[in-house]
Amino acid sequence: MFQSILVPLDGSKLAEESLDQVRELAHTHSSKIILLRVAFALVFPGADPTEAQIHVTEEAEGYLEQIRKKLEAEGIRTETAVRYGFPAEEILAHINRGGVDLLAMTTHGRTGPVRMVMGSVAEQVVRHSDIPVLLFRVAGSRVHEKERAAPAA
Repeated sequence: MFQSILVPLDGSKLAEESLDQVRELAHTHSSKIILLRVAFALVFPGADPTEAQIHVTEEAEGYLEQIRKKLEAEGIRTETAVRYGFPAEEILAHINRGGVDLLAMTTHGRTGPVRMVMGSVAEQVVRHSDIPVLLFRVAGSRVHEKERAAPAA
């Protein structure tokens, strides 16, 4: 049913919480997972943004490569993609280029004034996506509990 599943990751443990369920979906449907990271660098006005853009792009590539290797070791076909820009716009652009059957991502679940100020990437994507979107609402405290419980390396 789902030949390819797009999973946007922002480098946070919260965003990675969707990977457990996406793994199961990929195994069940023999799906390929496409890991996407949208990079963006804030640059002071008048400064040359090139170096900062290269740095955040390389960092994003390295981050996705680590996750790709883990998934591939589990027998899951995995691709990576890095786009540069604003998250919601770039996620939608990646969907629109085709080859994606499902988008799976986490949401912070913000409400009220915080949502009005911060906005919601997930909400923007859900409103404009042409493919099904599977949202995982993960409580931040659960992510922090996992980090505390993880043995120090």
